[in-house]
Amino acid sequence: MATFDLIIKNGKIVTPEAIVQGDIAIKDGKIKEVSVGKSIEAAASREINAEGLHVLPGLIDSHVHFNEPGRTEWEGLETGSRSLAAGGVTTFFDMPLNSTPPTINKENLELKRIAANEKSIVNPRFWGGLVPQNIGDLKDLHENGVIGFKAFMSPSGIADFDSADDETLYKGMKEIASIGSLLAVHAESTVICDQLAKEKQSQGKTSARDFVESRPIISEIEAVRRIISYAEATGCKLHIVHASSRKVIEVIREAQQRGVDVTVETCPHYLSLTVKDLEEKGGLAKCCPPLRDEEEVENLWNAVANGEINVIGSDHSPAPASMKEIKGNFFEGWGGISGAQSTLNIMLTEGYFKRNLPLEKIVELTSTNPAKLFGLDNKGTIAAGYDADLTIINLNESFELKKEDLFYRHQHSPYVGKTFKGKVKTTIVAGQVVFENEKIMVEK
Repeated sequence: MATFDLIIKNGKIVTPEAIVQGDIAIKDGKIKEVSVGKSIEAAASREINAEGLHVLPGLIDSHVHFNEPGRTEWEGLETGSRSLAAGGVTTFFDMPLNSTPPTINKENLELKRIAANEKSIVNPRFWGGLVPQNIGDLKDLHENGVIGFKAFMSPSGIADFDSADDETLYKGMKEIASIGSLLAVHAESTVICDQLAKEKQSQGKTSARDFVESRPIISEIEAVRRIISYAEATGCKLHIVHASSRKVIEVIREAQQRGVDVTVETCPHYLSLTVKDLEEKGGLAKCCPPLRDEEEVENLWNAVANGEINVIGSDHSPAPASMKEIKGNFFEGWGGISGAQSTLNIMLTEGYFKRNLPLEKIVELTSTNPAKLFGLDNKGTIAAGYDADLTIINLNESFELKKEDLFYRHQHSPYVGKTFKGKVKTTIVAGQVVFENEKIMVEK
């Protein structure tokens, strides 16, 4: 009889602290033993020889839009979770707004949970929404397991998920603080963005750069300063999502130094794409906040290297190709980038290989930090007692991303055609191999 379900042998095991050669033994979905310098000699139902490969904790993507129930034609939990598995992601946090009904009460949360349990091949977790109508529902959502709450300080683009005015933000944050949760915010100034957009379009200025200039960095800074002041007044734990510039992060750093409990996330597209990509690729590269210039990309990488950014989340926000078409006016067309499958590829290619970012730092940003920040006590590192959520990668393998490689419902992404170095070979969720050698290995 097998002692273990799975043993991974001879791998280079990456944690936030170090890279060591060793074996990992797994049973009943948990890591039972990590042996460094000494082989685990025991019977197992399966062995994986990871010689020459690196074993990382499975990524935790804190920011995806899978749109189910209600907008499954945009993506869905089946295709979305398979895309994540192919990218080495073992846990995701689904945003509340793009599903219909949105996740703004416990009944709607349960609909999403039922769908995920039926269709997802990786671990699902869910954000609750904060909208003007649901402050009374926040406690129920928290008690039913949401990871935290998400609010938009500017229009969300979704008719049944209203942005939060200042009064809603303040009252909601008081309630969120009282129940011991946190608020994540999309921080852009409605006034600045709306007025600039009107001015540009009234003058017939509708190019990619006109769109970007209508949503300037100062718009993010204004909103971040305002929401930080509410966090100080209410004591609410705060998380700023998809910061597009180090200038935004500097405001957050100042608040942290004053003792404000605030963290920040950026996204792979802000670390790898620029306004030029928006000009060349059109709607595939449109997002909000928008892409910035090359100097901003380099400054963001400096912030990553200096430990100024807490989390990398994909902000995977897919839509059918027809909604991404831009016919001359960049103010039209859905703003959202499909990228959940490519997060680790970008961090390796642009970070590890191009800018010498240590693998340990990549693990910290994509797995360990989100586990700590959002209270996933058994995830985020490779050690005995932790969940057996792992990804095995070959740093020596390069590939060109083709659209047929994508597991998304709609096989388009601004990363198609790019050459990446470092390839996901195997993804393991709770001890079960779910992706291996470019194929999904499980059915749901």
